[in-house]
Amino acid sequence: MSEPSTAARPWSVSDINYQAIDVERVRGDRDLFYLLVSASFIESGSDTYAGNLATYYARVPDAADWLAEHWEAEELQHGLALRRYVEHVWPEFDWERGYARFFDEYSKTCSIDQFEPTEGLEMAARCVVETGTAAYYRALEQASDEPVLRDLTRRISNDEVRHYKHFYQYFNRFAASERLGRLRVLGALARRLLEIKNEDAAIALRNVLRMERGVEAVSEAEVRALNARVSGVIRRNIPIEMTVKMLLRPLHLHRGVERAVRTPLVAMVSRVMLH
Repeated sequence: MSEPSTAARPWSVSDINYQAIDVERVRGDRDLFYLLVSASFIESGSDTYAGNLATYYARVPDAADWLAEHWEAEELQHGLALRRYVEHVWPEFDWERGYARFFDEYSKTCSIDQFEPTEGLEMAARCVVETGTAAYYRALEQASDEPVLRDLTRRISNDEVRHYKHFYQYFNRFAASERLGRLRVLGALARRLLEIKNEDAAIALRNVLRMERGVEAVSEAEVRALNARVSGVIRRNIPIEMTVKMLLRPLHLHRGVERAVRTPLVAMVSRVMLH
């Protein structure tokens, strides 16, 4: 897989010194293996989702162009960078074959009819997804002391925060023209928050297990158990305050109201995202 070409990215895969990886620090960590392979699969399949999103925003050329020319390319770069890390540390894992199996299943879940009913609400929902991915990679950074992995996951997390800012700006633009009230925005945030965790990760983990065992099927109970186990790594390291702050932002709450809802929202986010 060649590096996606696009202009003006903050970093490139060639900036990552894979030869400097301290393999012995990470090779025996199976939870980290599952998390990194799953993330590399999901990020590498983002062009299908990005294409659908660009189609959804086709009547807004600047949004569609940014999605196609910047967001998609950077997400694919994340997938390639993670793939190279996995292949360096666990060269016995047939990443390409595993990804093909993953994508055959994953591509069937990417459809425009799953998007929110208005452009503004879908941008709010995208803010939730970018919040989740920024938090995920920040947690991975904290979960390991391997320097190259920490550098890579910090770069990806920073990209996701920057993507969030773009989606947030578009959200504000559409929200004004659509006259979106807080309740409708809250509904979109809650819907995407409830959907954010399981399906993509389950598809990825299922196909990693199939590859490891050389079998065509694994039980859903095994996939759920593995998902719960590796999620513990994220749960122990997620920056919950940053996550809640990003989730609240599209609601444009007054400072006093935000302070009042922060504690119950922290509890809700912890329960929904991490269990």
